[in-house]
Amino acid sequence: MIDIHSHILPAIDDGSFSVEESIAMARQAVADGIRTVVATPHTLNGVYCNPLREVTDHVANLRGILQKNRIELNLCPGSEAHICVGLTEKILSGEVATINNNGQYVLVEFPVHAIPSGLKDELFRLKLKGITPIIAHPERNMVFQRRLEFLYDLVAMGSIVQITATSITGGLGEEAMECAHILLDLRLAHIIATDSHSTENRPSVLSPAVEVAGEIVGDINEAKEMVTIRPGAILAGKLVNLPEPKHPRKKRWFSTIFGC
Repeated sequence: MIDIHSHILPAIDDGSFSVEESIAMARQAVADGIRTVVATPHTLNGVYCNPLREVTDHVANLRGILQKNRIELNLCPGSEAHICVGLTEKILSGEVATINNNGQYVLVEFPVHAIPSGLKDELFRLKLKGITPIIAHPERNMVFQRRLEFLYDLVAMGSIVQITATSITGGLGEEAMECAHILLDLRLAHIIATDSHSTENRPSVLSPAVEVAGEIVGDINEAKEMVTIRPGAILAGKLVNLPEPKHPRKKRWFSTIFGC
């Protein structure tokens, strides 16, 4: 399996706090069957700034540590970039790391409580430059939870959606779980990733979420594609084949969440 969203690099954001924690996270991932992890530290969020060159250096250092500890985990560079004006230019200038440094895909995070104005324009500029945005964990965003049709529009524009494994299994609360399940059912979720921060806080584990996702979509093989074939294409900078999404109906969404 491939995990394209992880905060496994030690002491550079709110994820792993030490080399020892990073080693433990790597061992946990391997035990679950994960063979490749993309290190995606936060950047441009007003707290952390992790430019491409620094991320690449940190990845190289951790790779060496994993090799010394005989942990067979492939580690790739990336970032979790906060949506902002000028994001496209920051990527093109090398300030922000794309996934596996291929210049084709970037993981994009949104504020939890709001959707910034001009968001669609910025995502459209990314697409014009051949960069596909991967929207990180929208099931945990309060606006997306209540405006699912807005997420549908972003997917129609060419965005890819990543949801968190622990959201699917219920570890991040009922609202996040119900939203994740609806996104899976509507085929508005394309990638499952851990967003791991430690061995306990969103751990480096995908298998339980894949099993639940298989039940929701009615096909375990389709669920497995979300942690194998699709993220593999992203790593290689190739086109990702996605299912046709169902258009969310506001009535269905509100009746599911609020029971009315």
